[in-house]
Amino acid sequence: MDQKTNTFLETQPIGRLMAKYAVPCVISLLVAALYNIVDQIFIANADYLGSYGNAANTVVFPLTVVALSIAVMIGDGCCAFVSISLGAGRRAEAHRSIGSAVLLCISASLVLTGLYLVLQEPILTLFGGRVNEKTFLHAQEYFFWITAGVTFYMFGQAMNPIIRSDGSPRFAMAATLAGAFVNIVLDPIFIFVFRWGMMGAAVATVLGQVLTAVLSVWYLCHMKAVQLERGSFRFHPALMREYLPLGICSFLSQISLVMAMAAIQNMTLKYGALDSIFGQE
Repeated sequence: MDQKTNTFLETQPIGRLMAKYAVPCVISLLVAALYNIVDQIFIANADYLGSYGNAANTVVFPLTVVALSIAVMIGDGCCAFVSISLGAGRRAEAHRSIGSAVLLCISASLVLTGLYLVLQEPILTLFGGRVNEKTFLHAQEYFFWITAGVTFYMFGQAMNPIIRSDGSPRFAMAATLAGAFVNIVLDPIFIFVFRWGMMGAAVATVLGQVLTAVLSVWYLCHMKAVQLERGSFRFHPALMREYLPLGICSFLSQISLVMAMAAIQNMTLKYGALDSIFGQE
């Protein structure tokens, strides 16, 4: 296999490279945000869910951002490190860092899944889920199924920038688009036809994330600039100490949103109840 398929990074003008990489990256981020927006639209139009379902979705959304913050720290950090390693001709470091990032992402997602399942009620309460009993029940249902797909979600989001670092920004974008398309198609079927409620919205989201993860696995088996080996898939602490700091900014940008959402939702819970209109059940 030719491992110099991304030599264009060394020769093409910066402007052309920015367009080739930045546009698919921005589209991927926008499409990733569609998951929550699409769920909100279909939930709002389901007469048996309505505003209670939307409120439950809003309560759970910050918890998916927590998962995203960890995933992008791993993925963006590894992406930057792989690009540096390839540019310096250190291909062994590139494939080992990707392998360790895969293991780290899966391990972190399993730990996060366990914490979410064990601490479900206090977590939902922290993000304003106790506004009323109906919202809390919807939030519990949606939260459980979203949590079941955390591993797929984190894996797909972490691999997205790594795929870009291998010289395939369009594939990374296509994998995200495919998942979002599945969510858009299945949401109305599960919510309106099967009437699965919050479970339906969550399962549609998770199945879209599963597709993105599967496509990412396929790409890892067919990488262009980096050839993964069995020995790649080990924890390499020395490499992790190098690439994780490169993703800290991505982590902080996402986790700060979580803190803001928690503050806003709790202020709304406290002061919104005092309003003569919005305080009504």
